[in-house]
Amino acid sequence: MNKLILIIGIVAVAVLVIVIPIILLYRRRIKKIMNSLFYMLDSAIDGSFTADTFDESALSAVEEKMFRFLSSCAVSSKNLTMEKENIKRLISDISHQTKTPVANIMLYSQILMEHDLPEDSIVCAKALATQAEKLDFLMLALVKVSRLESGIITVNPQKGTMQALLNSVIAQIRPKAEEKEIIIETELTNGTVYYDSKWTVEAIYNVLDNAVKYSHRQSTVTIRSVPYNLFFRIDVIDQGIGIAEDEQGKIFSRFYRSSNVSGREGIGLGLFLTREILSEGGGYIKVSRALELGSIFSIFLPTEKR
Repeated sequence: MNKLILIIGIVAVAVLVIVIPIILLYRRRIKKIMNSLFYMLDSAIDGSFTADTFDESALSAVEEKMFRFLSSCAVSSKNLTMEKENIKRLISDISHQTKTPVANIMLYSQILMEHDLPEDSIVCAKALATQAEKLDFLMLALVKVSRLESGIITVNPQKGTMQALLNSVIAQIRPKAEEKEIIIETELTNGTVYYDSKWTVEAIYNVLDNAVKYSHRQSTVTIRSVPYNLFFRIDVIDQGIGIAEDEQGKIFSRFYRSSNVSGREGIGLGLFLTREILSEGGGYIKVSRALELGSIFSIFLPTEKR
């Protein structure tokens, strides 16, 4: 019996002597593979991944597939960046080349309307001026988006008061509101926020412009500010046509326009530009409320430097 126990002990020790190194070697191999994968992913995330960074022959099958995948992603990312740069240059070139012709069309259409023209000619001249203004607005909006995305335009938030910010925006939108007999109501709580005096004003103006544009005549647009610890919320509440729930996630996309507003002026860049500007400044925007009850756009501006 003692001999049996002794034999079993010897066998167990022998097994341990053999197995433990194998386990340690296996764990070391797994650790090496995981470290290699982590390094690959970190390189891909920070943009420093290159095809000659790793020795493929020393990698496992999983590492090799990850290597090929990240190499493909790096090439795709590079191609996408080049395509975006080409599009930006194209937009800039088109804008530069069309600026003078569009300005001349607007000028001559205005001169035409100052003459004593037949009624049908006046209608045509007005239509010409309106379409030229739309084209000019489209080109300016495209250039702004392109420059914002390429970093040529930078959003530089500075500390200022909520009252000064909203007073500036309301002063710009008031003429359009009065033209439709829309009342601008304010429920403002003053405080300090960080915003860019040019671009943040334009971002909020785009939201107010939509509120006035898509609201019914003689309705009310309410602007409300609500303080939080990290943000100041600005609500723009209208009594307009509203936004369907399935479209609320799409309206901030570039060139997206709902079928409900297809017959109205607009190119679908205003809200996209607003979201980009706010994001660059450390804020964000969201929309709520049901269709046919109007819309509530909530703009969040940081109360601390980002």
